[in-house]
Amino acid sequence: MIDLRKTDPGVTIAEAAFPAPFAGTLEYASPARGPWNIVHVGMLIPESRQIFACAEGCLRGVVLTAAEMGAMDRFSTVAIEEHDVLDGDFEEMLVDGVSDILNGLQEKPRAVLLFTSCIHHFVACDLGYVYGTLRRRFPDVDFTDCYMTPILRQTSSPDALMRRQLYAALRPMAPDPHRANFIGGATSPAASCDLREIFASAGWTVGDITECKTYDEYLAMAKASLNVTMIPSAKPAGEELERRLGQRHLYLPVSYDYNEIDTLLCALTEAIGAPVPDTRAKREAAETALRQARGTLGGMPVALDYTATTRPLGLARLLLEHGFTVSDVYADGFTADERADFDWLRERVPSLRVRPTVHPAMRVQPRDHTETLAVGQKAAYFTGTNHFVNLVEGGADGAGLWGYDGVARLASLMADAARTEQDTRSIISVKGWGCCC
Repeated sequence: MIDLRKTDPGVTIAEAAFPAPFAGTLEYASPARGPWNIVHVGMLIPESRQIFACAEGCLRGVVLTAAEMGAMDRFSTVAIEEHDVLDGDFEEMLVDGVSDILNGLQEKPRAVLLFTSCIHHFVACDLGYVYGTLRRRFPDVDFTDCYMTPILRQTSSPDALMRRQLYAALRPMAPDPHRANFIGGATSPAASCDLREIFASAGWTVGDITECKTYDEYLAMAKASLNVTMIPSAKPAGEELERRLGQRHLYLPVSYDYNEIDTLLCALTEAIGAPVPDTRAKREAAETALRQARGTLGGMPVALDYTATTRPLGLARLLLEHGFTVSDVYADGFTADERADFDWLRERVPSLRVRPTVHPAMRVQPRDHTETLAVGQKAAYFTGTNHFVNLVEGGADGAGLWGYDGVARLASLMADAARTEQDTRSIISVKGWGCCC
């Protein structure tokens, strides 16, 4: 029998393969619960209701999510039992279940996000018939097909699929040539974000679903002539809106490389006809913040994880280039955007440890690195530190970090975390940080 307590599942980056450094195995889920799931993302649509059709065992997690965020008044379920599978009336059962829910409400929602599950696709449920029937019965309700299919991940992750479907109800509108949207993120970029400043200087209005208070505000996102995505899982949403509504899509990924940031800013200015910004002051502000943070940390080791940023290797490289001590990167895989940083780290810092977060041995690994500074909830949990930056999907304190401004803000947060301990256990136990807290 293998003693998992004596098994170190981590590897050095010199030993790691790209983009998958670890073999697939039985997976462990840590109690760091801040990252958003499909329920949190779907709740961003105002005046909408989610209906999950699934077996009761699978429903437990999504029900608890809705309850924790105080959104049970916008949430319903249709429980599937064994006889429903054997009777072969999945379509009628689904139509009748949703109809009963909506007919029992005093006020109909503007939109319904109907989540079908793995079993519907295994038995080839005629979802076209289901949605067509529901739309005829409830013509004033916008129905969006959503999916809770975690075991069907070969073509698209549930997260990316949910972020794409988040905008499925948008209908064609006359485009505003000076209007744009940030698409697919859990938090909107900070007011001081480099991108926002360029839009503002060019007289553009920028929308974000996280800022929509009504369903009509959500629908008005279709007026934009440009959509910007910043994380890989949001790209399918931007690409689909470009195909379906003709809105130009611009992918401007989070980056910690100054040259890449400049290139991305130039891509935006070219797209909207704005002058290329002089970034020297912004760059110096980021450099100053990093120097101050390094002085505050001294030699304190830093651990990073993939739930804090989609570019953990890029962040590790930035910190190492500026004299920080980076001990570990917690990530189960890397995105294509990370290739150059992976190669740089492999050549320059071959001893850097890459550790998985879902390997079963991680459940019993020592968590006694209390003098480590963690960036991200999983890094905080696995190290056991109370010095950590509560960064979830590139956002902190309700604002997304991007570009030079993001680097400066993150450096400031790291300095604060080095000086002040937090109650890690209570913070990481909150599900969907920023959505329900």
